[in-house]
Amino acid sequence: MQQGSVLVRAHVCVSVVFLFPLVSSQVLHRQTCRFIHGPSQLPMVAREGDITLGALFSLHDATQDLGRNKNVFLYRFNFRTFRWMQTMIFAMEQINRDGRLLPNITLGYKIYDSCSNPLYALRTAMALMSGREEGSGNTECQGNIPLVIGDGGSTLSIVVANFLGIFQLPQISYFSSCACLSNKKAFPAFLRTMPSDFFQVNALAQLVQHFGWTWVGTVAGDDAYGRGGAQIFNDKVTGMGACIALYEIIPKNHAPAEISRIVERISGSSTRVVLVFALEQDANALFSEALRQNLTGVQWLGSEAWITAAILNTPQFHSILQGSMGFAIRRATIPNLQSFLLRLHPSSFPDDPFVVQFWEELFKCSFHSVAGGELSDRRPCNGSEELASVKSLYSDVSQLRISYNVYKAVYAVAHALDTMLRCVPERDPLTGGACPDIRNIKPQQLLYYLKKVDFTNEFGEETKFDENGDPAAMYDLINWQLLETGEVQYVTVGRFDETKSIKLEIEEKQIIWNGNQSQVPVSVCSSSCPPGTRKAFRPSFPVCCFDCILCAVGEVSNQTDATECMTCPPEFWSNPKRDTCIPKLVEFLSYSDTMGITLLAMALLGSCATLAVALVFACKRHTPLVRASNSELSFLILSSLWLCFLCALAYIGQPTPWLCQLRHTAFGVAFCLCLSCILGKTMVVLMAFKATLPGSNVMSWFGPLQLRTLIFLCTAVQVVICGTWLGLAPPLPRRLMNRESARIILLCDMGSTLAFYLVLGYIGLLAGVCFVMAFLARKLPDNFNEAKFITFSMLIFCAVWITFVPAYVSSPGKYTVAVEVFAILASSYGLLLCIFAPKCYIILLRPEKNTKKHLMCGRRGHAFNRSLSSDVFTTSHSCGKQHYDHNTSTMRVNR
Repeated sequence: MQQGSVLVRAHVCVSVVFLFPLVSSQVLHRQTCRFIHGPSQLPMVAREGDITLGALFSLHDATQDLGRNKNVFLYRFNFRTFRWMQTMIFAMEQINRDGRLLPNITLGYKIYDSCSNPLYALRTAMALMSGREEGSGNTECQGNIPLVIGDGGSTLSIVVANFLGIFQLPQISYFSSCACLSNKKAFPAFLRTMPSDFFQVNALAQLVQHFGWTWVGTVAGDDAYGRGGAQIFNDKVTGMGACIALYEIIPKNHAPAEISRIVERISGSSTRVVLVFALEQDANALFSEALRQNLTGVQWLGSEAWITAAILNTPQFHSILQGSMGFAIRRATIPNLQSFLLRLHPSSFPDDPFVVQFWEELFKCSFHSVAGGELSDRRPCNGSEELASVKSLYSDVSQLRISYNVYKAVYAVAHALDTMLRCVPERDPLTGGACPDIRNIKPQQLLYYLKKVDFTNEFGEETKFDENGDPAAMYDLINWQLLETGEVQYVTVGRFDETKSIKLEIEEKQIIWNGNQSQVPVSVCSSSCPPGTRKAFRPSFPVCCFDCILCAVGEVSNQTDATECMTCPPEFWSNPKRDTCIPKLVEFLSYSDTMGITLLAMALLGSCATLAVALVFACKRHTPLVRASNSELSFLILSSLWLCFLCALAYIGQPTPWLCQLRHTAFGVAFCLCLSCILGKTMVVLMAFKATLPGSNVMSWFGPLQLRTLIFLCTAVQVVICGTWLGLAPPLPRRLMNRESARIILLCDMGSTLAFYLVLGYIGLLAGVCFVMAFLARKLPDNFNEAKFITFSMLIFCAVWITFVPAYVSSPGKYTVAVEVFAILASSYGLLLCIFAPKCYIILLRPEKNTKKHLMCGRRGHAFNRSLSSDVFTTSHSCGKQHYDHNTSTMRVNR
């Protein structure tokens, strides 16, 4: 096993040797970040201790030169990172002074500058592992560093973790948030006090969902932090129903043409909310170009890497970044830290290679007349400068967030070491009964205890790691608010705590949005579809781009942004706004609508006219015309016509079971009675002339008794049909509910269509017989030939009912009933007017014609008069009389 470990270490050492030429090929701006061939010593600040911890800080920001030599990097000293480094030293000295943790044990450190470059980070990590500097004679790959704190950037930590993980050497990062680092198979020894981007992105996605933004742009840095976080964010928000309007990557070399294109893309997009998930250097390059192009009206969302970065909190950016919002890790106020930071002076730390650079960059002076082989254009540093007199990112302790992460990382290591120091031999699971040697710590032992760390610091915050080596995710929601003094203040307007049931809490009233607005900006591709409409997605567009289409009739949508309209139940219909179902209107031929009132008036008028005719006939019953018209049949016909007019009223109003049964039966029986009487009258008129022939005995078959029997039998047939109809399949009310109609048609179902057409067919048969017989008798000589008028009445009757059938079948809804009522009234009026109007005319207006003489003598010398009111039937011929006595069956002729 030991031999295998040696082989692995040897392989790593060889790999590192081959990497050195690649690293040394880069030409760098500062001596501290320059790799050269041959023996050299990496800049390092160190302090001896019983236990020495390694640390990596990117004290210089690297930017690729855009000139001809693409391998040249320019470096700038980072005051913020230098403060993080000093915070680590502060925490270690505080622990060494405090006897509660690690009593009689002092912590030392070796701190390297990784220069924001993966190759530098790898080389410094190898230097920590080997326990030597490049060019020394030590060939061991394993040094005495049990743990490394760092690095800052996720890309740098990935490189370092891949190397340190081979040896199971614990690594605690204070600023690496890439979600990929939670993969314990790839990074088994990696832990961090910085929450994973997974939680930050989850908070950002909930923020987008909370404010209803569905059209969001994403701009990411070209590194593991930016690409990984932006991709998780895009997946999250699309899963919530939002869409990504644009997705751009900021190049690491900050090429002006590419960044200009990104800003133009943002400007041309319709989105008003853009997330910038990038490091502060990349964000600075983007916002500088946005400021140059005067890009306004964009609500910027920021990741924790830049949302509290002081490098962006300058007056030049206030016009575009005012109102920006993003999540930042929890900050803390560390007592005595600022005084510790202000203690620095080059004369006090002559062996610290970073203090001189820091001093020169802060005060823009130089301790040497020649720098980097060239004459320096800076003024000489005289040593009288004071840190307290200069406001800088280094001495600003108002936003101690990453510094607090460094502070927690140091204390986590101290608590793990303290637990190892206080171990009980029988209970230690790693050493088989013996406690670890605190002065010769094996990395696997320290990693085990680090994973078990769980303590609450003096700020009341619990520090521990989950199974992925991540801390509990807690963020402050930061809002950039421009004060009247012209300064931007970071205002906490909400919080995100992964450990709580309600993770995101927002104080909306405290938020000031971009443009100094208090109203939440709207960022959608298409406005929400109100209730009553549905989404119609546009082809070749994201799902957030759609048109709003009004629901079809009979369909509703009662929610915003409905994708489908719901069909109303059969008895309901959509309202004009299409947002709710309302009961359908019940439609029937009622007394309240115009058609019903008109038909009602016609029916009442017809019944009144029938009663008026009956009254005239009753008053003039002794006149020759009334007597000659057979008053008994006339009154029976008038009674049946009166019933026909009244039965039309049964068709008006809301159908009920008894009303539906009354409609068709009353109609069928009333008309059958009327036509039976007319048939009898027509037969008598026709047969009377047959009786004038010598030896004819035909009238003996048409006496009053025979006529009554005929009428009864004809009517009884219809009564039997209607009775059978009511007994087997009676008409009942029925509701016709067509889904495509806004009305429920309430009508009487015929029950049996066959019975209905039998009733109509029988009435048609009687009408046809009457018509034929009346037609045959139409030219019989008489001053008042009634057969002519019966012919006209039957002609009208048949015409009405022949046209009724197609009109009845094709009429919708209540118009079906109206057609039937109209047919009843039209045929009734036809019978009343054709048969009785001429008689009433003579009785009321031409009484001189209502005489026996006029009725007995015709213009042609022939007259026909009949009287069936008695048992005597009288005919006149050539103004003479022939009497036929029904009692004696004899004929008498008077000349």
